[in-house]
Amino acid sequence: MSLGVAGARHVQALLGSLGRLVRNPFATALTLLVIGLALALPTALRLFVINAQAATGGFVNAVDLSVYLKTDVPLAKAQLLAGSARERAEVADVTLIPADKALEEFRTYSGFGAALEALKDNPLPHLLHVRPRADASSAAALESLRRYFAAWPEVDLVQIDSDWVRRFNAILEVLRRLLVMAALLLGAGVLAVIGNTIRLEILNRRAEIEVTKLVGGSNAFVRRPFLYTGMLYGLGGALCAWAIVEAAVALLGEPVATLAKLYGSRYSLQGPSRDDITTLLGGGTVLGWLGAWISAARHLRSIQPRA
Repeated sequence: MSLGVAGARHVQALLGSLGRLVRNPFATALTLLVIGLALALPTALRLFVINAQAATGGFVNAVDLSVYLKTDVPLAKAQLLAGSARERAEVADVTLIPADKALEEFRTYSGFGAALEALKDNPLPHLLHVRPRADASSAAALESLRRYFAAWPEVDLVQIDSDWVRRFNAILEVLRRLLVMAALLLGAGVLAVIGNTIRLEILNRRAEIEVTKLVGGSNAFVRRPFLYTGMLYGLGGALCAWAIVEAAVALLGEPVATLAKLYGSRYSLQGPSRDDITTLLGGGTVLGWLGAWISAARHLRSIQPRA
């Protein structure tokens, strides 16, 4: 068989499958809606995780170390130590907070200004506020950095301000695992929906299939239009899921922007990226083809032409 004849038969099968779907608009729309909802849920969960990370910036800037120097360390020495800390490869930035400035801020915001006037000496030490690089923010890297500063003889205490960030990242990791589980379960649901739809289509066209096999049609030839039907269901459901997600983003965009503005941020809700859309459409098409192939391979073998 030439490539031109084979291509023509594939086009004929595709157009025939599309025509059957168009001739049953109500049933087709219901099936596409069910598939679209199943595909939209994991897509929406993925967008939630992505937006949570984007809105917080991963809290990279919130992971830092507070290095408290001993009270007898002079300011000049503290400045030298800050310069030494900046030379570390895993350190992104170091801010020196002198004891006098810390006391002044405490006097201004604590409400104990009058009581502090009775103090003869400043009880606060100089403080180094150390922010690690993004690629050095793991638990092991932070602990290594803490031990490094704690070994300095001028250091009295080192605190890692990252416990709450780790909790947030742990929540995001749970959501990622849930995303994988939801994608697998709902993908299996899409396979079941498309497989059952193709099964009903095969039963409705049983007489046509028997005649086709009687005149010499192979199982592959008979299966072809059903595979295209499954692919169209999968692609159409993915398009429906894309529309649902985009509609949700449009509805939530203004409230999210308003909420972010109240917190002094200009963050806007992100919709699905080009890669997300490509993955959604490709995944829906593959699931449609796979569901149709499983159902057709199972049920077409049981249909044989009657003598």
